[in-house]
Amino acid sequence: TRKLLAECVQRQIALVIGTTGLTPEDDQAITDAATAIPVIQAPNFSLVVNVMTMLAAKAADLLGDRYDIEILEAHHRFKKDAPSGTALNIAREICSATGKSYEDDVIFTRHGDEVTRKPGEITMQTLRLGDAVGEHTVYYATLGERMELRHVGTSRDSYAIGAVRAAQWLANKQPGRYAMGDVLGLDV
Repeated sequence: TRKLLAECVQRQIALVIGTTGLTPEDDQAITDAATAIPVIQAPNFSLVVNVMTMLAAKAADLLGDRYDIEILEAHHRFKKDAPSGTALNIAREICSATGKSYEDDVIFTRHGDEVTRKPGEITMQTLRLGDAVGEHTVYYATLGERMELRHVGTSRDSYAIGAVRAAQWLANKQPGRYAMGDVLGLDV
């Protein structure tokens, strides 16, 4: 991504980025490049995942802190990072929609003798299972009821289809930094 970013700026070529796990310096380099070329970056190009992320944020905002929020993600046993970039993005969008702090309100582990849930926290859980392509579930629960938003990837084709759609949308755009919400017309 680093090498490709510099090459695209030099040659004035639009760029689609799906790389996760980038550093703050990489993020700044992408922002800088977007002043010269159109760039779209997404942690996940699945159209359904992007719609689900928008719905997850909206649901959290509508339900409020009386509902516990848990994010569960599962991927194949060979995936190196955890949690997934998609799960992290879902948590960030929920925080943005509800005025929560990603740094203070997202919990990445729950173990021990006293793990009572605090109001307003969002918990992230990670599974690594066989050949799972990618699964993300957001749970909203309170006493007496639970709602689940879920995406199950059964083929990597859906990610490629979304990336191609993003590239087609990006063609002939003005320089700027774009997201899948722009491609899909989502209010994210």
